[in-house]
This record gives sequence, C-alpha cells and structure tokens, in this order.
Amino acid sequence: MERDERKRQSDREALLALAVYVLYFAWWYVFGYGVGNGAPEDYDYVFGFPAWFFYSCVAGYPLVTILLWVFVRFFFRDIPLDDEGTDDREGENRQ
Repeated sequence: MERDERKRQSDREALLALAVYVLYFAWWYVFGYGVGNGAPEDYDYVFGFPAWFFYSCVAGYPLVTILLWVFVRFFFRDIPLDDEGTDDREGENRQ
C-alpha cells in the first residue's frame, strides 16, 4: 500500500470516528436538554429512569457503540504502519 493511500485511509477513518462522536454528542444533548427541559413532576419514565436520562445516557451509549463497531468492521482497513522496503532487523545489527 502506498504512503498516500495509507494517509487517505487513515484520514477517512479519523473523520468517520469524529462524525460518529459528533452524532453522539448531538444525540446526548438533544435528549438530555431537550426532553429533560421541564419540571421533574412532568417527566416520563422508562424503566424507572427519567426519559431524558434513559435516552441520552442508557440507550445512546450502546447505540453509538454498535454504530462504531459497524464502521470499524466494514469501513476500516488494516494497513501497515511501517515504510515498505525497510527491514525491522536492520537496526539490530548496528552497534
């Protein structure tokens, strides 16, 4: 794999990961501050948790974890990080 291709691949992977975390922050913010914006007496509850907390923290984290797994499984590639044509043992013989 050429150096430019490795850089493009690593840039793409970094942008995908960043996009997922921006999506997660938006999810957390909307449910945390949007749904939770009101009097505690008016909250809806899911499994004993306030709905805003359940959807922002309890449900959001596993969903993002699954989404990241899908991205890593299908869009990330295993690429060599060393320069091609160099031998790792080259420096061992020098003293």
